[in-house]
Formats: sequence, structure tokens, C-alpha cells
Amino acid sequence: MKRKLTQKLIDWKNRPDHKPLILQGARQVGKTYILEEFGRNHYKNYIKVSLDLVTDVTNFLNDNINPIEIIAYLESLYNQRILPHETLVILDEIQDCKRALLALKYFKEDYPQYDIVAAGSLLGVAVNQGNKPDEDEKTDKQEEDEFSYPVGMVDELNLFPMDFEEFLWATGNDILSQEIRSHYETNEAMPASVHSLALDIYQKYLVVGGMPESVQRWVDTHSYLECRTVQQSILVGYNADMAKYAKPATTVKIRACFNSIPAQLAKENRKFQYKLAMKGGTAKIFGEAIEWLILAGTVHKCKLITHGIIPISAQEDDSDFKIYMSDVGLLNTKAQMPVQMLLSSIETDNTFLGSVAENYVGQALAANGITLRYWKNDNTQEVEFILQDGMNVLPVEVKKGKKVDAISLNNFKKTYSCPFAYRISGKNFGFTNGIKAVPLYAVFCMEANENI
Repeated sequence: MKRKLTQKLIDWKNRPDHKPLILQGARQVGKTYILEEFGRNHYKNYIKVSLDLVTDVTNFLNDNINPIEIIAYLESLYNQRILPHETLVILDEIQDCKRALLALKYFKEDYPQYDIVAAGSLLGVAVNQGNKPDEDEKTDKQEEDEFSYPVGMVDELNLFPMDFEEFLWATGNDILSQEIRSHYETNEAMPASVHSLALDIYQKYLVVGGMPESVQRWVDTHSYLECRTVQQSILVGYNADMAKYAKPATTVKIRACFNSIPAQLAKENRKFQYKLAMKGGTAKIFGEAIEWLILAGTVHKCKLITHGIIPISAQEDDSDFKIYMSDVGLLNTKAQMPVQMLLSSIETDNTFLGSVAENYVGQALAANGITLRYWKNDNTQEVEFILQDGMNVLPVEVKKGKKVDAISLNNFKKTYSCPFAYRISGKNFGFTNGIKAVPLYAVFCMEANENI
């Protein structure tokens, strides 16, 4: 399946001064698949080393991180030459061998001609834990090096679940994706029949989600039941990771937070409440658990901002935030949301449907490099997302259907002199009274112009 990250990998390869690359992303988002395809299509040959499975390599790296000796060892083990700029070396699941992470530093310093890519599902978790040893454990220089992240010595990319545009590509709707981008730029309404078709596919995406295995199962079978079976398996795998990569006491807290997400989003006020995770829960008790989920790539955090003033990063209130799941299909499976309700074109007052649309938008914005922030005013008015685009602060309202209410949006826009605002809903494209109407299926067009 076609992924947007492929072009970023090609750009990395073509840069003469590129460093070893680390590709991060949650479990099952397709990191290994895309790297093997990249090696197959853009190199003379490639070698993939699964560090969680090939213990011989892991043991070797634990004793030796000299790049030239690593190359010689891998050539011997896999009976393949590793040629500068012609062979791609893939170190998969690098979080299971942190000495391999340190080796990337020496490849950059001494042998930059070798193309090395490391992939890790829980690398952020592993590094974070490694830099926080138990107080009763001795930490010498070697142990510190073992867990140190090679800052400045690597290039980095993140892979997310497939967004709606990639879903369109996978389902043979490439031309529709081009039409959506064209109308997003011009603000001209889509033909009614095409708009209706795009909304129908969007509703299917809410069920299938963006996990590649689920999307492939949909393409092969067109069975929502098959997709949900895949998603259940992925959720089970996430729970297994919590036990494998966290201490028992922390695992309980991580699972409690993760399991509470549907209930958190089902509320009218979607602010994360610790008491929904566990009675008597506090930030002190659950802070580490939430950080674990973020580092694992399974959730996105959306922080409150108190004022729409540049820089909006300085307006954040760390004590008030929302948590979205990284994939809307997994959210709906975890919440046991009926497929029929997600596919229905009849608008209802179901609060959770609004949460689903909000999670979908948050997921899409995060995949496009946009930091998630929201705004509320004395708990009476709220705008779902706030973006900073250069010198402009832009509010983003999200509605699950065609019923819209611009009171909060217009209030924010007037208070902070915003040049325009976004309204994401089931309505067609348009631009009226300073509000850019973006259909739910077109959120992938909202790309960050800078790190915001």
C-alpha cells in the first residue's frame, strides 16, 4: 500500500549528508513493511535484522559497537555484501538492543557512507526508562551510554496509521483524493454526488481505521467483522507491550488510563479526568502512565491553552488536557461502537459520535505534524483545536454532521483578531463570513507550514 512516508525516505536517501535514520511509530503501523519496500525498490540490496528475534546479533552488539566490525559480522551472518550507499541495513525493534542505538552515533561519526535505518515501536519508552534507573541500582558510565539517545547524530521520522488520503489510495480512489485537494485550495463546493460519496467513504474509514493490516483486510474482504478482529488483536498486543516494557505497578496504571479513554471521550466535557481511570486517581499517580502511552505512540495529548496569543505554546495549561487514541478504528473497537451507528447518515444526538469525529481530526492533524491544543473560556465556550500558522492563530471547530454552531468559534475569532477560522463538519467546501468550511473527509489537507 502506498504511504506518504516513502517520499520522505527517498528524500533522506538522496541527501548527501544524511545521518543514520530512526523511524518511530506505534506497533503495527507498518514500519517494517515500508522499510523493506524501500530497501527493495531503492537499493541494490538490503539486510533486515530483527533485534527482538535474532539473539546472536543482539549478543554481538552488546559486546561490540565498532561500526566496521558490525558490518563485517552482518555480512558473514547474512552472506551478503554491505556496500556503501547501495545496501540498506535495517535494524528492526532497536529498543530491544540499546547498544545498537549507541552504535548509530559511531556510524555517523566514523562511517557515514553506510545507510543505516533503525525502527522502534517503543523506543521512546525504552530510552525514557533507561534514563531513569532505580535508585538502588548502580549506574556507571557504560550503563549511561547504553541508554543514551544519540541526539544530533541521527535523522528522525515518525510513521502514523494510514490517514484518510492513504485510505483513499488503498481503496482505488486516487482521483477522488486529488479532487478533494483541489477543492480545499479553491474553497469551491464539490458536486453533491461526489461530496456524498466522499462522506460515505469517510464513514467506512471510521470503522476500518488506519492500521495497515485492517485496511488490507478491508480491501481483501470488505468485511467490517474481519477488520474488527484485526483491531482486537492489535489492542491485545498493546496490552502485552504494557506488561513487557513497564514495571508491574506501572502497568496497572497504564492499562487503567488506556481503558478509560472511551469513557473520557464519551463525556460532554472531554477533559481527561483521573478519577475515571481509577477512584482517587491524581496527576501524581497517573502522570507516568500517560507519558508512557504518549511515548508508545498509542495516544495523542491535546493541551488546553488559556489565550490565543502567539506563541500559543506559552499559553498551555499542563493540568488540563484531552487524550485521543492514535487510530480512530481502534477507538471504536475498544469502545464497542456499533458499526451501523458509525455508517448511518442519520444525525443523532449521540455524544460519542462527536468524540469520534474529534478523535479523527486530532489523529489527522497530529499525523501532519501539528501540535494538538484546544481552548475554552470559563468552561462555557470551547474550540476543539487551535493552530498557529506563522503570525496567525487559527481556531478549528469540529462537528460530527451538518448541524453547526459558530458561537464559540466566532467569539475566539473576534477576541484574538483571527484572519479566518476553520469549521470541519459534514458540510461541503466553502468560505463565508471568515469561516473556511472543510468537510470531514478533507482534514488531511490541513498541513503544518511550520512546527507549531
